[in-house]
Amino acid sequence: MEARTEARRRDADQVAARRPRGRPKTASDDAKRAEIVAEARATFHELGYGGTTMDLVAARCRISKQTLYRLFSSKTELFMAIIAEHRASMLALPRDPEEDLPLDKALEQIFMIDIDEAAEREREAFIHFAVNEAQQFPEMASLLRTHGAEQSRQMLADWLGLQQKRGLIEIDDAISGARMLMNMIFGAMISHPGKLNDWPDRETRLRHLRQCIAIFVAGVQPHRKLR
Repeated sequence: MEARTEARRRDADQVAARRPRGRPKTASDDAKRAEIVAEARATFHELGYGGTTMDLVAARCRISKQTLYRLFSSKTELFMAIIAEHRASMLALPRDPEEDLPLDKALEQIFMIDIDEAAEREREAFIHFAVNEAQQFPEMASLLRTHGAEQSRQMLADWLGLQQKRGLIEIDDAISGARMLMNMIFGAMISHPGKLNDWPDRETRLRHLRQCIAIFVAGVQPHRKLR
C-alpha cells in the first residue's frame, strides 16, 4: 500500500515538474486591442455602423464579451479607436519636437504624400465608408468630426505653432494654416465617393502635392528685417 502511494506521489511530482509554472502567457492588452480594432474595422466596412454590434465583434474576435468590454466600454469607444488609427494613416503626428528637417520635407512626411497604393486604398475605403454611413448616423458623424477632422487639424496647428516658436515660420493663425494645408493636400490626395480620379498617374499627383507644399512654405517664410 505504501509502495503504491509512493509511486503515485512520484508520478504527480513528475507531472508537476513538466507543467510550466505561473499563469499561462497571454497576449498583451495592446496587442489584443490592435486585433480587435482590425476585426471591428472590417466588420464596420462589411455590415455598416448600424449592423455592427459588440456581441458580433466579440464573436468574430473569438473572445468573451467580458474581455471586449474590459478593453472597449462601448461601440462608441471602439469606433473612436478606429478613427484614431485612421487619423494616424492620414497625418504622421505628433513628431519629435527636436526634429531637424527642412520644412517642406517635414510636411511631405507628415502628410505621407508618397504612401504606397495598398495603404492608400485602405484609407480611401474608410473615407468612403465614413462619408456614406455618417449620413445615416448623426452619432457617427459627430465622432468623425470631433475625433477625426478637428483633432487632426489641431495636431497640425500645434506643430505649426511649434515651428513658429522655433523661428522657422511666421504665421498669424496656426489653425487657419492647418486648415489651408489640409484642404490643399487632402483635396488632391483623396478621391471622394462618386467623383472620378482625374489624375493621369500617381507621379503627376505627387508633383502637384509637392507644389502645394512649396507654395505654403514660401508663404510662411520668416520676413527678414531690412537694415
